[in-house]
Amino acid sequence: MDYQSPCSCYNKTGPLFYFARMCSKIRIQAKGALDPSYFDMLGNGFDGRTCRYLQVSYDAIKEQVLAGNSDEETLNWCFSKGRALTDEEALIYNSFMSKRGWRDDETREFIPALMEFYGVTPDPRLVTDFDVIEMDEGRWYPEQWQDAWYD
Repeated sequence: MDYQSPCSCYNKTGPLFYFARMCSKIRIQAKGALDPSYFDMLGNGFDGRTCRYLQVSYDAIKEQVLAGNSDEETLNWCFSKGRALTDEEALIYNSFMSKRGWRDDETREFIPALMEFYGVTPDPRLVTDFDVIEMDEGRWYPEQWQDAWYD
């Protein structure tokens, strides 16, 4: 089976990082092309944090995506059914999500374990969950975070 990788953690939908990735995993799984190694985290991890931040359920987002709505339409639905975010709340979300693992409770043990789990060669430049995910999926480069923030 040829599996398809989800889009980058840094892809934005509206003002938010990661939301597009969650939607892409839903679509890829529906086609039967998502590697089973992703299944345990569907609706959990960053997916779950995103849903809780937006105050909508993962199943409700999944329903919107599978109904054929675009990422933008789905996010707007979240804003209307859960909570709309101010510019500052979007900044807080993006800052948390993109820096998770850097100088926090995941730094010492989780990030090294994540690199080992993915078979990623330890690199001191990989400091966040996003970095390790992007490296594992073959997209990481040192300036990636800058390009995402300033794009």
